Amino acid sequence: MDLLDNFKTIEVETPVDKIIRQIRGLIVSGYLNPGDKLPSERKLSEKLGVGRTYIRDAIKKLEFFGILTTHPQSGVVVNGTNISAMEGLFSNIMKIERPDFFSLVETRVNMEIFSVRSAAERRTEEDLEALEKALEAYEDKARDNLPAENEDFLFHLKIAEASHNAVVKTMMLIILPDILAIYRKENVCGKEVMEGTSREHRAILDAVIERDADKAALLMTKHLHKVLEFSKRIL
Repeated sequence: MDLLDNFKTIEVETPVDKIIRQIRGLIVSGYLNPGDKLPSERKLSEKLGVGRTYIRDAIKKLEFFGILTTHPQSGVVVNGTNISAMEGLFSNIMKIERPDFFSLVETRVNMEIFSVRSAAERRTEEDLEALEKALEAYEDKARDNLPAENEDFLFHLKIAEASHNAVVKTMMLIILPDILAIYRKENVCGKEVMEGTSREHRAILDAVIERDADKAALLMTKHLHKVLEFSKRIL
């Protein structure tokens, strides 16, 4: 073995990573407990010496994982998650290597095809209600020409939940935030794209309702094809 093989690439933490790490330490050590409120963005920004955008991005990522919740009136609150489970989630957030965007999307596509096939076979009436509600939320944003990345991913997460495979759902929660960040940066979801996505989502949901697993998998493959091709162009 070449001596050079024993060296590892040094990964430089971003400000968002460092903020997440500090919040993690406070929660795991018990200084922040379920129901506790975080200081305001302004106060955190002044204390940590970083821009409020970094604070906001860290909070959004932790919200996506269900660790924090933002209440319009009371601010950002720590959720009542089991500490050992929360520790595992933080480990996933902090130690996942930064793969290239194509690898993330390719992994997502394969999981989504499996999850929608499973959802068509296993979905309950409660699952269908949740999917319909998520789709309507996306359609409302598309109709008003408003950003709908969160609503898009929520629909796909509800499919993962309807698959009744906890591992697939957890993996989706790990990789989707990083994909979502690229979508926002590249402004992927324009008005025409959103309108087409609404129709594709509706067709996928109809296949799940019909319990047609093959059709659902085919529709999901076509739905994510453009995203997969787009990911090959992102360096």
